[in-house]
Amino acid sequence: MAIGSLSELVAVDHPRFRLVESGIFVDRVVTECLGYSCREHVAGAAEPQVRLDACCQHGADVDVGERDQILARAAAIAAVLRPEAAAAPWFAPEVEADPDFPSGARTRTTRLDDGCVFLAHDRRGCAIHRAALEGGWDLHGVKPMICRLWPLTWDEDSLGLADDYVDYTCTAEASAPTVYRGARAALAALFGAALVDALDAVEATVLARGPRRLPVVR
Repeated sequence: MAIGSLSELVAVDHPRFRLVESGIFVDRVVTECLGYSCREHVAGAAEPQVRLDACCQHGADVDVGERDQILARAAAIAAVLRPEAAAAPWFAPEVEADPDFPSGARTRTTRLDDGCVFLAHDRRGCAIHRAALEGGWDLHGVKPMICRLWPLTWDEDSLGLADDYVDYTCTAEASAPTVYRGARAALAALFGAALVDALDAVEATVLARGPRRLPVVR
């Protein structure tokens, strides 16, 4: 995870997550992606480049349990994919042990035409999410945890911002909710109400302190 210059790790009273990056309580991110024209900061470019659904360009790590649930709903998901994406392999063949994932193992979605294979047919939004909305089924346990929480991420016993958080202009909108507030409901669904209660307490402490002051260099 990325620990920004104005952020620090703060203790959390929770049995699994012991530390949280304070930036998640003050840094912001647009949560309504379909109504936002995303731009990505590309190395060497003078201005951010328009790239719709930019954070979906790289694919995502997927718990093998989520993979199995996605495959169980393959027909509904394929219906909102481009034909070439529906026919392509959806997951890498490799499976790696990873204790940070609920099943203890993960794989990864494949990429097609410089984007995640699950970008919907019009290249806007996640086909898994769209299929859930159109079909009226719960996406919990189906849409990858990584995607539901981005740009919030976790590593062993810590929560913080994803390394690519600063690459996208959706993180620079002053009217957007904080990363924590945008991900709070998903955190509760994925890790339980006790984690949200603990993070609410940390949030109150961080916000009460106000902005950190940088030392003046003379």
